[in-house]
Amino acid sequence: MLHQYHYGSVTVDVTKEKVLPGEEVTVNINFGTELGAYTFDVAYDNSIFEYVSSEGGTPNDNGTRVRVTYYDSAGGSNPRSNMSVTFKAKSDITSTNPTDFSVTAEGLANNDASQEYDDITTPIKKDVTVEPNYVDYTIEFNHSGKLIVDEENTMELITKSSMGRNYDHVKMQVEVTKKPSDSATVQLLAIERTRAQVDLIQDGWGEPDGYELGGKDVEQILDVQGVFSEVGEYVIKISLLDKDSSNAVIATKDFTFKVEKATTGGTDNEETTPPENSTGGTNNGNQDNNNNGQSGNQNNNGNNEQNGNGSQNNNQGEQNENVEEMPEKLPQTGMTKYVYIITAIAILGAGYITLKNEKVKSKK
Repeated sequence: MLHQYHYGSVTVDVTKEKVLPGEEVTVNINFGTELGAYTFDVAYDNSIFEYVSSEGGTPNDNGTRVRVTYYDSAGGSNPRSNMSVTFKAKSDITSTNPTDFSVTAEGLANNDASQEYDDITTPIKKDVTVEPNYVDYTIEFNHSGKLIVDEENTMELITKSSMGRNYDHVKMQVEVTKKPSDSATVQLLAIERTRAQVDLIQDGWGEPDGYELGGKDVEQILDVQGVFSEVGEYVIKISLLDKDSSNAVIATKDFTFKVEKATTGGTDNEETTPPENSTGGTNNGNQDNNNNGQSGNQNNNGNNEQNGNGSQNNNQGEQNENVEEMPEKLPQTGMTKYVYIITAIAILGAGYITLKNEKVKSKK
């Protein structure tokens, strides 16, 4: 006599409903009675899971379905009431993946095979989700050096996460929440992939329907030129919005910037000292009045010679009764003008004495 066995007596559960990439999950199948023979198929998504092992029969994995077959070869003395199949979530998964395990069966019989049961053709499904441990997005807005008023200041706007939740349509919103005055303006200029320049404050970042964001080691870098019209303090708010969830805020942060005047390399009133012995222009003989040294005398003589007055100056020099003052110490080497002067005086003295003696003799 055939006894009908309905699949409602079979239950399926899993060891965890949320599975991390690289983690294992086991599908447990409980029969609700002892069976001496059965064949269970457990179908799975091979883009998310890979087969690891089974317990309770002979397995065969074809890549999308694991078939486990059991027959009590001891004549009914070793029936089973359950079996299990273990899978592993693939380690390279970086997004949320809802999926399920689907169980069907055939060839069901009691412990001594005296009774057969209906096949389970309507799959028994058990839902699971493979999902990474997501890390919140962080926003950085950096610049090097000082921010100078009315100049294009190089800045860098970074969005990153070591494991970012996946979003299909993200929009970046940029707001100026504080500025030195109502008339102050700010431009944050970035370049799109089309090479068009956009002002993040006016247009935000991303296409009208947003851009994709998410995955492992996310790092989105925008090169920005910041232009500030006034000196003072500015506060800029950066927000990432999920357009698929009514612009829900994914991440937001305020950044404070101090804008300064440009500084010069030195003081405008500094005087430049010319090099020593530099006249800074063309020499004129009429202006060259240096009479305090040998070079000054040479310059004057040169100018006089050019003006045709050399002989006159020489005559005046012979009539000049002033005698140069003798130095306290004469040079020890070489002939100088002082030696000539002393010699001339000695000769004149000798001549004077000779003339005087001649006059005395003549009187006698």
